[in-house]
Amino acid sequence: MPAMDNSTDSDHSQNALRPDSDKGRWRLSRRARQVLLLTHIIAAGSWLGIDVAFGILVLVALRADGAPTTSAAFVLAIAAFAGWPLAGIALLTLGTGLLLGVGTRYGLLRYRWVVAKLTLTLTLVVLVLAVLVPKVLGLGDSARASLVGGSPMPPFADLAFPPAVSVVVLLTAMTLAVVKPGGRKRRRHLKQSRVVTGNQDPLSNRR
Repeated sequence: MPAMDNSTDSDHSQNALRPDSDKGRWRLSRRARQVLLLTHIIAAGSWLGIDVAFGILVLVALRADGAPTTSAAFVLAIAAFAGWPLAGIALLTLGTGLLLGVGTRYGLLRYRWVVAKLTLTLTLVVLVLAVLVPKVLGLGDSARASLVGGSPMPPFADLAFPPAVSVVVLLTAMTLAVVKPGGRKRRRHLKQSRVVTGNQDPLSNRR
């Protein structure tokens, strides 16, 4: 977390980023960090909520009795929020997380838990954009055709897996953000400090 100072709100609003004189890095101001962190939490929570609703609707659609139009109506409802809205929330979660990493002391590659959390989030975003969204939108078109013309619905039982996997991965990423296990990637940090300062390994000075 960036160090707190006694500057006024106007000072914080002038620049979203401020230089860190100790390490030569740019840091988010306190106000900008709070806004980004709140946005990140809301986006991640919305993503989790969409996945839960997604899974429930899939299960209800699979267990629906009666005409195929019943299942088609549920699939059309899924496509309404599990398509591009889900993609937007996923990208917002990833984007705010990247900014928080770059603009705070945690960085993107300094801590093992940050690397793990970033890897999980990035993998989910790629799967959402490349696999899930096209499939959901395609099934939405099929559901619309089924409701209008009575054409049969294609199988969609495999839609039950994406929300289940996503919920587990998101909860894991949230747990990493709270618990922060694994510590710092110390060797890389020391190597970077030698490159920046041109000094010997700090640990060697203690001998």
